[in-house]
Amino acid sequence: MKSAIDKLHEISQKKTKTILGLMSGTSLDGLDIACCKIEGSGKDTKVSLLKYCTLPYPASFQDNIRRMVSASHTSLMDMTLLNVQIAQVHANLINTALKNWGMRKENIDVIASHGQTVFHAPVTLHQQKEMSNATLQLGDGDHIATTTGIITISDFRQKHVAHGGEGAPLVSYGDFLIFRNAELPRILLNIGGIANITYLPANCEFKEVIASDTGPGNCLMDAWIRKNYTEKQFDYNGELAATGKIVPELLHEWLQHHFFTTAFPKTTGTESFHLDFIESGITKCKLNNILPEDVLATLNLLTALTISDVIKKTMTQEEEFELFISGGGLYNKTLINQIIKQLPNGKISDSAHWPIHPDAKEAVLFALLANETLSGNEKTFDDNNQQPNISMGKICLPI
Repeated sequence: MKSAIDKLHEISQKKTKTILGLMSGTSLDGLDIACCKIEGSGKDTKVSLLKYCTLPYPASFQDNIRRMVSASHTSLMDMTLLNVQIAQVHANLINTALKNWGMRKENIDVIASHGQTVFHAPVTLHQQKEMSNATLQLGDGDHIATTTGIITISDFRQKHVAHGGEGAPLVSYGDFLIFRNAELPRILLNIGGIANITYLPANCEFKEVIASDTGPGNCLMDAWIRKNYTEKQFDYNGELAATGKIVPELLHEWLQHHFFTTAFPKTTGTESFHLDFIESGITKCKLNNILPEDVLATLNLLTALTISDVIKKTMTQEEEFELFISGGGLYNKTLINQIIKQLPNGKISDSAHWPIHPDAKEAVLFALLANETLSGNEKTFDDNNQQPNISMGKICLPI
């Protein structure tokens, strides 16, 4: 044990570290693995992306997670087994990536594992006054550390909740380190299953950063696709949505959801936005014969409107800003065009001008959080109400 602690101390003293960042989002398409070279810490941090890949999940594994994610009732046995299975699958994918890259485990200082969110329960969702915010990610860090032989930092969100936050969004910490000090204000928009933004005023301090979920990203569209187009998992390029017609009364019904009128910063998950959300709206509007493509077109616009609404609330209407978009929704052309239409003052940044590739962004951000846990100090971030100045993650040793 002492040797492992000694190695951890040695790594924490290194000026430059090699950290594998992992991210598995609500889309459940696979594991994002980003191999990062990180120099320094705090506001002086420099990060470069050495390698990146997304390795797909087996279909049976996806099904296991989908049965668990956001379910109101589930088996304790299934949850316990899935906690281990997720870790083992992730560890095996890490070993595969390292082999594909020609890298040895000794080349990696630590792994930063986000895990898999299976339930997100802020107070705004559960409405139980005697209970606090809560969130649950599965994928035990000890199993990853043991199977890979690499020190693993995991379960980042719990410290955030313990300090009064909702456990999300956490990307603002890394967004601040990588993207701050722009001449124009910047919006970092990530469109995963759930969409979230980070607002960085020009030359901002961390206390000025605003981070919030906006509502559904791809989750509703993907759920509708899987039910109505069984050969597809998502709407490629938004092509199906582009063939449909907007149904105004259905859009109005969906927009009545309490999340959209809740003050931000705020967080949500697929606990609120799922297939039942779609179908209950259709039922209330008595649209039993509605065409699937019309539902999809209306969902696409719902996503664009709720994203742009939150963005508009962060700044004045006349203010120009740069918009950086990441996540799977970036490749839904219909959705992106709808967002651009709603934000005439936004200048979309081409991914070629990004410090890191947008597909790797979230995995890199968790690598940065791990680096701060090992090397950061109390002056890295200024406290604000939603994003406390804390070190996040549990350290798991291989032995």
